[in-house]
Amino acid sequence: MGTNYERAFAERPDVYVAWTQLTGAIKAGMDLRRYELATLAAARRLRSSYCCLAHGSVLAERFGEPVREIAIDHRAAGLDDVDVAVMDLAERVVDDATSIGEADLQRLRDLGLSEPEIMDVVLAAAARCFFSKTLDALGVAPT
Repeated sequence: MGTNYERAFAERPDVYVAWTQLTGAIKAGMDLRRYELATLAAARRLRSSYCCLAHGSVLAERFGEPVREIAIDHRAAGLDDVDVAVMDLAERVVDDATSIGEADLQRLRDLGLSEPEIMDVVLAAAARCFFSKTLDALGVAPT
């Protein structure tokens, strides 16, 4: 295991393997840019500097996104309505998943997202909660 987050799982490599399988399965069903936006929104809400840096870098390098502006206020960063709704939902998953109702999901449907696409956003945000909180609890810093 080479990276500092991989080394954090040295005591439980089986959990790290399961994590990579889970995120691989989530990413396989999603557009990568959408995955990164949802993940950045969740990481930002979790105050995870590690995950914000990692996923913000992907958005900047692979997609040319204005990450600074997105991180400050994704609603004012020039993103389209679908991207804003995806990030809003990811934040709601982190903040209080029990408060998400039919109207919240309908907003994404009205913007053209299918049920599997909505579930992928929820899965990406929920998975980020596990990983970010694990790294933070173990004191893993971004490098």
